[in-house]
Amino acid sequence: MTAPLLTIDALGKRFGGFVALQGIALQVAPGERLGLIGPNGSGKTTLINCISGALRNDAGAIHFRGEEVTGLPAYARTRLGIARSFQIPRPFGTMTLVDNLRVPLEYVAHRGSLDKSGLRDEAREILRDFGLASRENELPGVLSQVELRKLELARAVAARPRLLISDEAMAGLSSAEVDEMLGILFRLNESGLTIIMIEHIMRAIMRFSQRVVCLDAGQVIAVGRPEEMVQDPNVKRAYLGA
Repeated sequence: MTAPLLTIDALGKRFGGFVALQGIALQVAPGERLGLIGPNGSGKTTLINCISGALRNDAGAIHFRGEEVTGLPAYARTRLGIARSFQIPRPFGTMTLVDNLRVPLEYVAHRGSLDKSGLRDEAREILRDFGLASRENELPGVLSQVELRKLELARAVAARPRLLISDEAMAGLSSAEVDEMLGILFRLNESGLTIIMIEHIMRAIMRFSQRVVCLDAGQVIAVGRPEEMVQDPNVKRAYLGA
């Protein structure tokens, strides 16, 4: 059997007296497309913050590629191969699109081993893959909402991760734009990238995910294939409103 890429064991996180996560246990296989769902306040963002290193968990352990990363800061986890996008895009507003991508390429993916010309060529290649080649010398402020979401994902991909966490990359997009973003994520997965998708758009979760995890009140309440999850009584009660 192939070893898990990511293993989460008995993970817990508290904010004062509030228990945000309790006893989270989860494994993610290399190349898997995993959907993460749950109502607002269920702990999804706290979980991905703990995985990426933005928050330090209070209990349990996280292993990535067989190495415990529980105590590592976010930048160290990124260099090991964990990258995430944010629900609200956070580009460098005074830098062109190509320079936005040069930052993760230079400081994470290559760490000084590639010259400026090489970095620029690689950034342009990524922008082409995301349909942003014609915008490479423009600032993020002129982009449409879907273009900003593409740039946010492109910046994460420029870190050359093994695991990409996509945090509501499709929120507020039209149906056609959701399909466009799904196409990008499918292509990334086909290239070998493992993806955890956090979304409230069930159509996207159902289409993209091979397996879905549902959180409620900081705990995993169900895990299964998408078609199983929509029939699960716990998921219906907590997430689908039944």
